Amino acid sequence: MPILSLGYLRLDIADADAWQPFMRDFLGLMEVEGTTPGALSYRIDEYPARFVLSPAEESRLAAVGWEVNDRHEMAEMAAKIEAYGIEVEVGTPEECRLRAVTGFVRFLDPSGNPNELFWGPIYDFAPVQTPTVSKFVTGDQGLGHVIVSVLDSEVAYEFYCGVLGFEERNVLDIPGLDGRYYFLGCNPRQHSLGLAPGAAPGLNHFMVEAATLDDVGLGLDRAYNMGVPMMQTLGRHTNDRMVSFYVYSPEGHHVELGFDGERIETRRPVYGIAEGAFWGHRFTPPPAD
Repeated sequence: MPILSLGYLRLDIADADAWQPFMRDFLGLMEVEGTTPGALSYRIDEYPARFVLSPAEESRLAAVGWEVNDRHEMAEMAAKIEAYGIEVEVGTPEECRLRAVTGFVRFLDPSGNPNELFWGPIYDFAPVQTPTVSKFVTGDQGLGHVIVSVLDSEVAYEFYCGVLGFEERNVLDIPGLDGRYYFLGCNPRQHSLGLAPGAAPGLNHFMVEAATLDDVGLGLDRAYNMGVPMMQTLGRHTNDRMVSFYVYSPEGHHVELGFDGERIETRRPVYGIAEGAFWGHRFTPPPAD
């Protein structure tokens, strides 16, 4: 598959004072100065900042960054996107500097979600020191996974699989919901991207995977001690077998901290799931405020 992994996530945020302790003290990411002035930037491994949160009047998904091998593969994929009928814009040298990449292109998916393809992340080789998590699982699996809301999940599926080359891993049909959930992979992580039917495009949730079960348990303790609102209790998923829990971000996104996700080393037949969890993952509505 041309896309190697989920490389970075860029958000515009309206409440930086709430996001900073959430990302650093609760989630355990390493806060760095970064290359985007005024933004909150976080590393989880040897890569440049995987998360960049820029203060803005309104919160929104600014970019989902997907890594490719080199400029040639990026150009080939850009041509396929344009042939599909979607405009592709080449990032300027200054925009590349802000992302700490050698080159990138940007485009909107059929629902309007902003995506970027990039190559050549620029390392500074400074050691990573995550404050509250022993280590995050990245490598050939990338940052983690992201779920985006799409207006038409069938159109989105055809674009991400038929044009961008994602591999369908599993599906979920929820009674009464107008559309199907798709879970898509581009590397051994069971899914790097999920498509969730919704009334408006945007970020639904993101996941980072910790190296140990204790990392997840200690994360639960931090959520309790810091008053981070729980979205789903500890549980094990039926699709990626991950043990995880979910909380609400300061602006309502679903954020998952997990452990022991299944690796898919060879292609498998697509399957459907009737339930999202073997056990746990009991839902709590979002806070009233």
